[in-house]
Amino acid sequence: MAASRPASSRPASPWAGIARRAGRRLASSLPALLGVLVLTFLLMRVLPGDPAVFFASGPNAGKAEIEEVRRQMGLDRPVPEQLVRYLGDVATGHLGRSMTTGQPVLTDLRRRLPASLELTFTALAIALALAIPLGIAAALRPGSLVDHGVRFLCALGVCVPTFVSGLLLIYVFYYLLGLAPDPTGRIDVFAATPPDITGFLLVDFALVGDGEGWRNAASQLVLPALTMALFVLAPLARITRASMLAVLGSDFIRTARSLGLPPRRVVVTYALRNAILPVLTIAGIVFSTMLGANVLVEKVFSWPGVASYALDALLASDYAPVQGFVLLMASLFVLVNLTVDVLYGLADPRISVE
Repeated sequence: MAASRPASSRPASPWAGIARRAGRRLASSLPALLGVLVLTFLLMRVLPGDPAVFFASGPNAGKAEIEEVRRQMGLDRPVPEQLVRYLGDVATGHLGRSMTTGQPVLTDLRRRLPASLELTFTALAIALALAIPLGIAAALRPGSLVDHGVRFLCALGVCVPTFVSGLLLIYVFYYLLGLAPDPTGRIDVFAATPPDITGFLLVDFALVGDGEGWRNAASQLVLPALTMALFVLAPLARITRASMLAVLGSDFIRTARSLGLPPRRVVVTYALRNAILPVLTIAGIVFSTMLGANVLVEKVFSWPGVASYALDALLASDYAPVQGFVLLMASLFVLVNLTVDVLYGLADPRISVE
């Protein structure tokens, strides 16, 4: 009888390789996160204005009140000591307390992050659903009217600022046509909110089986998500078009066509799968950018997300929320890049996770 195979010669699980790669990537990102912390801390200290004066009831506050607020905020200590204390607090999970809301920054970010993520995920899904078919259509007919139309649409999306497109959508669909609800947040002010299970209103309404509430939340989400989707449509459609053009000119595509395979199968099964890797890369970068860049959309639509929270804190010279927001964005950027690496291996098995 043949000897059993030694345990050491068994092929390693692909998930073990993914876990090792993820661990290495996370470890290598720690110096970058530390640099972000230090740089943000120093930049906040050189901004004009004294936050102690702002939070001590304005410029008419007495010197004693200002000094007391400065002591509460830790601004009476030397900057190096403030930095060391801040890094120690971050290491223990304390991001400070917001002087604007009076709540711990971690609590404020945890409460507002689902709103920003729900908006960003929905906008990215809409953008991908539009950009990939448009990029494929333009690549299949280069130089045609369709191609020129797609490129014009991409240029228009880049040129028009998000707050302009948002105001135009509000004017047309809310003011003129009356199809959209009031742009006053995540849910109508007279509607009941669902139990706070995940923080995502669409998910929470679905979990409790409230169809009317789900439709109400979805209707509030459409215009801000469409505004963000129009902003990121251009890079996604352009990279899809360029990648598809490169793949459609490959030898294996010409071979597949010469064998008489259906055009749909050639485009979707062979061409798109090989062209999707650059799209995944751009989608990851776009997602990270959208989380921080949707501050104008959140302001226009009164969306209670982390970007508008950070902007309000910045205008008030409230250091802790801004520093917490930047750290959150940097951490999400690292996680998104890690997710893109994993998706690379799933989309193209030739790419080793090692």
